[in-house]
Amino acid sequence: MKLCEEVLREMVLLRERTPDISGSVACTVDGLTIACDNGGKANGSSEQTAALSAALLALSRRMTIMTCQGVLEETLISGTAGFAAFYAAGPTIVLTVLAEPGTNLGLLRLEGRKTAASVAAIAARIH
Repeated sequence: MKLCEEVLREMVLLRERTPDISGSVACTVDGLTIACDNGGKANGSSEQTAALSAALLALSRRMTIMTCQGVLEETLISGTAGFAAFYAAGPTIVLTVLAEPGTNLGLLRLEGRKTAASVAAIAARIH
């Protein structure tokens, strides 16, 4: 199975396990889309989301290093219409997870990290 197919399968499982998650995008650290799961809804451009996700991951990693906070685990953006969580999935992939307002953030963080680890393992096995 190709990288994009396996990653997409993990992203669909994430959305199915966590009801408040509305979609996700996986991309390279260069901002190229690998897979997009929007749950059948058209909610923006995956290419733009991928590019911004890669940039945010780079900034978040730099801030974590500069402030001596250890290794980056996640970046969470809270907006009036929901959440966007960003995870490093190994050294080459960014996983962006979109969630509805009122989402259980503990569950989002737990499931997001678990999926990012699965995606990282898939990438390591395939590459």
